[in-house]
Amino acid sequence: MSKTHETGWRFADDEGTFALEDPHKTNYLYFPLVNEAGMISVVTPLLHGDVKTGQNTFATAPVSVEDLHNTRSARNFWVYIHGVGPWSATGNSAPQIAQMFTDDAESVTLEAGFLWQRIIRENARLGLRAEITTLVPPSADAVELMQVTLTNTGDAPLTLTPTAAIPLYGRSADNLRDHRHVTSLLHRIRTNAHGVLVRPTLSFDERGHLPNTVTYGVLGAEDNGDAPVCFYPVVEDFIGEGGTLEWPQAIVAPEQARPSVPAGTAVDGYEAIGALRFQDIELEPGRAKSYVLITAIVNGEENPDALLAAYGDAIKFERWFEHTLAYWQAKLAPLNVQTADRTFDRWLKWVTVQPILRRLIGNSFLPYHDYGRGGRGWRDLWQDCLALLLMEPAEVRDLLFSSYAGVRSDGSNATIIGAKPGEFKADRNNIPRVWMDHGAWPLLTTQLYLDATGDLEFLLQDQVYFKDQFINRAQSLDLAWKPEDSTHLKTADGAIYRGSILEHLLIQHLTAFFNVGEHNIIKLEGADWNDGMDMARQRGESVAFTALYAGNLRTLSELALALRASGDPEVALATELLLLLDTLGQPVDYTDIAAKQARLAAYFAAAQPVISGEKTAVSLQALADDLAAKAAWLTAHLQKQEWIENAGGYGWFNSYYDDDGQRVEGDHPLGVRMTLTGQTFALLGDVATAEQARAIVAAADRYLYAETMGGYRLNTDFGEVLLNLGRCFGYAYGHKENGAMFSHMAVMYANALYRRGLVREGHKALDDIYRHCRDFAVSRMYPGIPEYVNPRGRGMYPYLTGSASWYLLTLVNEVFGVKGQLGALRLEPKLVAGQFDENGDAAIHTLFADRQLNIVYHNPEHLDYGDYAIETIKLDGESVSFEHRGHAALLPRVTLLALEEAQTHMLDVYLAAS
Repeated sequence: MSKTHETGWRFADDEGTFALEDPHKTNYLYFPLVNEAGMISVVTPLLHGDVKTGQNTFATAPVSVEDLHNTRSARNFWVYIHGVGPWSATGNSAPQIAQMFTDDAESVTLEAGFLWQRIIRENARLGLRAEITTLVPPSADAVELMQVTLTNTGDAPLTLTPTAAIPLYGRSADNLRDHRHVTSLLHRIRTNAHGVLVRPTLSFDERGHLPNTVTYGVLGAEDNGDAPVCFYPVVEDFIGEGGTLEWPQAIVAPEQARPSVPAGTAVDGYEAIGALRFQDIELEPGRAKSYVLITAIVNGEENPDALLAAYGDAIKFERWFEHTLAYWQAKLAPLNVQTADRTFDRWLKWVTVQPILRRLIGNSFLPYHDYGRGGRGWRDLWQDCLALLLMEPAEVRDLLFSSYAGVRSDGSNATIIGAKPGEFKADRNNIPRVWMDHGAWPLLTTQLYLDATGDLEFLLQDQVYFKDQFINRAQSLDLAWKPEDSTHLKTADGAIYRGSILEHLLIQHLTAFFNVGEHNIIKLEGADWNDGMDMARQRGESVAFTALYAGNLRTLSELALALRASGDPEVALATELLLLLDTLGQPVDYTDIAAKQARLAAYFAAAQPVISGEKTAVSLQALADDLAAKAAWLTAHLQKQEWIENAGGYGWFNSYYDDDGQRVEGDHPLGVRMTLTGQTFALLGDVATAEQARAIVAAADRYLYAETMGGYRLNTDFGEVLLNLGRCFGYAYGHKENGAMFSHMAVMYANALYRRGLVREGHKALDDIYRHCRDFAVSRMYPGIPEYVNPRGRGMYPYLTGSASWYLLTLVNEVFGVKGQLGALRLEPKLVAGQFDENGDAAIHTLFADRQLNIVYHNPEHLDYGDYAIETIKLDGESVSFEHRGHAALLPRVTLLALEEAQTHMLDVYLAAS
């Protein structure tokens, strides 16, 4: 294994398997285990964590991050060593915890891969080693599997009494602080030949008092499939009076405890535990004995025998272990890189799995993500598609199309998203909130899809609109609407209305363009990307996302022209939308704020609560001209009105106006105020000029860069709680949305730098994040990218972050320069010299046009970016013609479609001095 840090994890192979010594001596570490059946498991080095399938179905007690060291309710496997005493194979015994930092401490090593964890714990004094491997198999069952292997490492035989102990919570997370004891009275506990099953009679949670249909269980078997000999199914009987889960009476003083029970026992109305005692064994020196444990959540008719038949012995466990490896390797195979830094290449695999985890888990259910009730938000739908475009592109078209069903005719969108694609629900709580940035993200993702596929017809496909009680961007209520009226926008005659995807995009952007505040900037409303900017609903404005909308309007103009070039001179749009395409009818003076607001109000009155259903044919050229005019006006307005030059000689864009109508950024008595958000989107939206872009980099380096936190902070220290702007300023500075290195924005900033040709600056931003994350002594996290880095350098909220999708997108599209251009393959590498290996090569394996491509850039002279250009290209060893587009090479899609789909094709790109 090649160490990456003296005190940190190290990779064992090119597949991303890593090892870490003494992982239990770092707090807050946890590892996710999931499958498509809905099982979501979390496991720590001490086998803490939880097991669930959703908010209302936790097999073990829900944990927040502090619970990982505060509570005792962990998975455990006890061994009573005859003549010596109790020992926990997981380390969860009172004596072992007490000795953790002494000379008598045991050696503990973690090994982990996709997606499994193994803990190897050895006590040299006792001559006993335990290996505990935990995984969630890629099967149709909601099960977690755990194999415990005990090995006698000493020179004398050991007589052992093994007992598995996994507490069973068996109900909703709500019940942790809402009738915890009362809901235990619902438990119906019984033992069968192999374990303990709990099936509550009812569920008490936010849904009401309902009959329960879910069974929770812990089943166990020896390596040969033999059953346990007896059970302790009730927590209070297992721990005994005065005992704890870390020193239970049933283990340390069984003669004083309640007696165990046999299979076929029923106990009602108590907290349950899957405590399974196996027969005593005599373990000779050098010999090993294994046990398999199954923690299961079964909805409907339970069948323990079927679970045991599938998973219940060592051979079956090994098969599922190999199947799990193969499953995740196949998931990750579509994308990998080879650079001069092999540690980076392996680390990237853990970034690659993160968007998949977020698709399966959502934004809840991991210890740091102790909020929400599962599912994803609107922004997540579109940003997670970014990674799908790179890894599972076949799914993207349908997912994109179905997601547009959440758009309202006022340009806002549904906020409660169901489990199925295209499922959106009305907010029954009447708690309206509109994020002003939500209208911008669908176009970014759709543009990438169109560039990758050339599927312009997608824009003309008709989709429904979402409808609930909220109208006028949640500023008013449609009192006549009832849930039974359906959640689809209807015409005056009651028919469900459908408009093209292009129409949906136009509504999102045109309503935003006219929805301005007193500085002629788009209103902040409930917040933008930064959820913490949520206290300026009356007079707040977001300059940052006005810049992104400006860029998007320019993109929509280009798409209209592309549609026209493909043979469609006109497009049918809702007649009401012509009110916002003002240059086609009744022009509006864009400098007149009141006139813009009035025009938006007129549109709202026409398009809500029902729409006429009439459509008008609009010239695509005229549409493109209208959109381009709006984009140009916004760009000029922002460049002139929102550019700041402070007393220190630095320049950047203001990002916000607060609820008092005051500009937020610039010099201030409490210190310079600057945010990264406004700079990122001024760059991404092509609002910043080339000169302004360079000035932004200088200002960000001066005021936002923090090497000890892995890069660029989200903002400077404003020095006070800003009740007229957002709750984030109540956080301590350097945490979360108040000045942390927030990975998502830092990566988007890097992406923007690359796009604007500031390659070395972009590389620095990406590289700093990677190098910080791999420095375990500081970041204290497993491989991957966190949501943010706190002031002490710790990576926070790992796994479920949109930054992973943007990191991958930036690496593929910008660093390696592999992207689409309306279906053609565009190659424009922006690799710096240090990223090429000793042979001058850098490679990426990716998908394009449903073909697996291994693209190798050959740079034998080790030229730096800016000094090389593409000279020749060979496809499977044969030279191919391509079109030069500036620094890029364009390969027609037809060239790739002629290739066999089933095999990987070599694309050798030779670089020479420019």
